[in-house]
Amino acid sequence: MKDAVILFAITLIAGLCLGGVYGITKEPIARAEAAAKIAAYKEVLPEASDFVEDGMAEKIAASAEDLMAQGFGNVYIDSAAQAVDASGNAVGYVVSSTSKDGFGGEVKLSVGINGEGQVTGIAFLSLAETPGLGMNATGDEFKGQFTGKNAETLTVTKNAPAENEIQAMSGATITSSAVTNAVNAAIYFVNNCAAN
Repeated sequence: MKDAVILFAITLIAGLCLGGVYGITKEPIARAEAAAKIAAYKEVLPEASDFVEDGMAEKIAASAEDLMAQGFGNVYIDSAAQAVDASGNAVGYVVSSTSKDGFGGEVKLSVGINGEGQVTGIAFLSLAETPGLGMNATGDEFKGQFTGKNAETLTVTKNAPAENEIQAMSGATITSSAVTNAVNAAIYFVNNCAAN
């Protein structure tokens, strides 16, 4: 009985300590994640001075089933915001999307799309792919292919890319497709859900 009481006391103290640490670190972690998201938003749509998320959560929820039917794989929208300039005029949208089809797990990124429907850039929020292969997606050679694209759907090719194609990274076709599908999800959301 004595051992059980000691074990219970140790477990209780450890649980209280863990709860206290969680309570102390929860808010700073949330602030750091929000700051990282805003930094990614500004990277992909630099002409914006603010990002308005009002009403986007409902649009994201309403679009989830329709998005899965588009053939982009296992993708979903995490968050979205309308980008506005210093005068409050809309300059486009920034969408954070995730593909669960990456080689090493989830691929999370933010996509900037201007008022003309062109992709202005992408920024990775999370990428855990193979070093030297899939991790090359963060390099400008691959990432830069998306900038300026204005299409309903982008496709991945192993050959020299045409106008609406993205050239796959050598040895990392799965990652290339996951990133492209996450971008396609963002484009679809802006074109079909965000403005409605």
